[in-house]
Amino acid sequence: RQQGMTAVREFLENRDPVKPLVMSFHGSTGTGKTYVSSMLVRYLFQGGLRSPYVHQFSPIVHFPHAERIEQYKENLKRWIQGNLTKCGRSAFLFDEMDKMHPGLIDVIIPFLGPSWVVYGTNYRKAIFIFISNAGGEQINEMTLDLWRARRDREEISLQDLVPAISKAVFENPQSGFWKSGIINEHLIDFVVPFLPLKRHHVKQCVVSELVQQGLDVRPALVQEVADSIPYFPEEEKIFSSTGCKTVASRISFFL
Repeated sequence: RQQGMTAVREFLENRDPVKPLVMSFHGSTGTGKTYVSSMLVRYLFQGGLRSPYVHQFSPIVHFPHAERIEQYKENLKRWIQGNLTKCGRSAFLFDEMDKMHPGLIDVIIPFLGPSWVVYGTNYRKAIFIFISNAGGEQINEMTLDLWRARRDREEISLQDLVPAISKAVFENPQSGFWKSGIINEHLIDFVVPFLPLKRHHVKQCVVSELVQQGLDVRPALVQEVADSIPYFPEEEKIFSSTGCKTVASRISFFL
């Protein structure tokens, strides 16, 4: 994630980037993909996700009907084009990219490359963030394998995980990425894996949620909520199965 923040900083400092910044966040549910992307846009734009220059898309919400794919393609092209015309420094967040129809991904491709102008729009200062659960299972398995080999989560490098993500996401015929030209044309600048969370991370999430709700941070309560979360593997129970996803809803049960 540190690499991702460095990439963003360097991109912003470049007055004449050759292409938009394209990052792909991968990991299982509750590991912080959406949280980090919202943190990123808060850093970049006043109002964060509510900024008129930040645009979120979800295939389930915005493109639910497969039979309307041609209309969706036209809509998506116009949305991106129109928003970039208003502000070249726009950010586009695509949630659940693994559920995105390949045809829709193809619409995005012309906006991601090194061309100067596409559809009459100067778009090189834009930021695209793809968020996906795809590869999460492989990231979890590899993190567990490395833990069994006595390498802690904090010692895992990006190089350890990229082959697993590539196989799961970019070489998988079922993946929308695989069927699109994004991979062949090397349009993704940074792949950012999100590792499964350990118990102490879950506790941090509980504390953060309690503070946000204006509640007392009692160590016993924090422990109870953290202990109620499912962990894997079955015997050792090292990593949270749901990340921090269910923390907020569980707190009320222990008050």
